[in-house]
Amino acid sequence: MNTQAILRDEDTFLIPTYKKMPVALVRGEGCYVWDSDGKRYLDFYGGHCVTPLGHCPSKVVDAIKQQSERLLFYSNVVYNDVRARVARLLAEMAPLKRIFFCNSGTEAIETALKIARKSTGHSKIVSMVGAFHGRTLGSLATTWNPSYRAPFTKVLPNSHFLPIGDLVAAESFLTQNKDTAAVLIEPVQSIAGMVGAPDEYFRGLRKLCDSTSTLLIFDEVQTGVGRTGTFSISEQFGIVPDMITLAKSLGSGIPVGATLLSKTLSDEVQYGDQGSTFGGGMIAMSAVEATLQTIRADSLMDRAPKIFDAITEAVKPIALEMRGHGCLIGIRIKPKVSSILPALRERGVLAGGSADPNVMRLMPPLIADEKHIAEFAEAFRDAIEDVQT
Repeated sequence: MNTQAILRDEDTFLIPTYKKMPVALVRGEGCYVWDSDGKRYLDFYGGHCVTPLGHCPSKVVDAIKQQSERLLFYSNVVYNDVRARVARLLAEMAPLKRIFFCNSGTEAIETALKIARKSTGHSKIVSMVGAFHGRTLGSLATTWNPSYRAPFTKVLPNSHFLPIGDLVAAESFLTQNKDTAAVLIEPVQSIAGMVGAPDEYFRGLRKLCDSTSTLLIFDEVQTGVGRTGTFSISEQFGIVPDMITLAKSLGSGIPVGATLLSKTLSDEVQYGDQGSTFGGGMIAMSAVEATLQTIRADSLMDRAPKIFDAITEAVKPIALEMRGHGCLIGIRIKPKVSSILPALRERGVLAGGSADPNVMRLMPPLIADEKHIAEFAEAFRDAIEDVQT
């Protein structure tokens, strides 16, 4: 199919979701993807932060092939060897050791919210201004953007939003609302424009949740699986949340999510509380196993802060501010990002925008090297210059 045919058929038969880039991608390898016309792009967007090893990493592809010849699927009503290996591997790498596998980030959030409400007996959930946690009803209720929630307000659970980084506001709310089940937070608010908070805020929030018997849930759908330099960004703050949600990078592009729990919470889960036909399926587990093995064996997490520093240095004359951690990067610039992204695509680079019109989002893979960063920086400088002249 040529590009026009692909665009026509998707626009005709699929309901609208995102405002799509006018690009039809058909192949990927490493840090690059190719469109249906054969044009190559340096991919520093990763399909919404999904490719920690780049595109089609050979070990993941081989693992999927081998598993597909053994057993495509059976639900977790039975035991399975690859699922057992992945559970042990993930528990070795993550700060929480009890796991529920599902199929996406929003499912992982839904699971965490259900567990929090059942465990505490309370229903209130606190989220943050600027937060994005998903589009299913429970996670949507905790997502800040009013335009996402507005059509569904009559059926959404009540959520309360606090400014991220404001410990005084959090203390005031939690001490006055003893019936709060959990605080749900993205340690780096990616879609908001890579908005974060000082380490002291997260340490203070952990203590505050402990003192008010409130659970602390880290949404690490984007920050997790080593993208920020440690498997969970909580390790950099010196704390352990009660639950962590993972997805995106976990399967190198194969749909998979996970909710990680403390042993205390896990001991309260009963048969029937949770379930997922496809969660923990063999193909997804084979992808997760190969992804985690590669990240650990090749010490790829150590590369994340170095990539951040290298990109910071490369764009230093232009960037007004650098945000984020590791391979989750926000670049604040003077021109509108919406005018820069098409110029970057013309130069063969994919990047993303955010809710902040002046913050560009980059989610490069952990395998990005000096050559890729130099290629991005040259295209970035040229695109800025073109727009400003």
